[in-house]
Amino acid sequence: MHVLTIGTEATKSATYTTMRHQAAALFAGERDGLANAANLSALLFDVLPDLNWAGFYFLRDRELVLGPFQGKVACVRIALGRGVCGTAAATRKTLVVADVHAFPGHIACDAASQSEIVVPLLREGRLFGVLDLDSPRPARFDADDAAGLESLAALLLATSDFDGLVR
Repeated sequence: MHVLTIGTEATKSATYTTMRHQAAALFAGERDGLANAANLSALLFDVLPDLNWAGFYFLRDRELVLGPFQGKVACVRIALGRGVCGTAAATRKTLVVADVHAFPGHIACDAASQSEIVVPLLREGRLFGVLDLDSPRPARFDADDAAGLESLAALLLATSDFDGLVR
């Protein structure tokens, strides 16, 4: 059993550093990408405040397909270039969206979502999918979240095998 305790006074940077250590412990000895993505989505949802969704979409046959997540039911398939997730995947850049309703082509899986951050999962130039977090609070995410989530995504990709899952 892994338990993560973060004080209420922790900075975002410190929180992400602690989460990275926790994720490394969760991934130790486990190479299955699906299992590790499931644990990471649970860790994110449990630790980060003001989230209503945290999870993954994986690239399959040139579209994003729902993977492990925490939160309400979600859209199952997202075309590359569509919505925040599809745009982040197509551009291969992290997107921080303060107001999802102002984002052209936003896909509203949960009407309560107000802001979103999406991190492409890239290893050696290959796109594996995206890490997606939604919040019911406007402007919930910032550059510190982007840096912390990019670090966690890189750890996941470095320690996990996704070859059978992504195509």
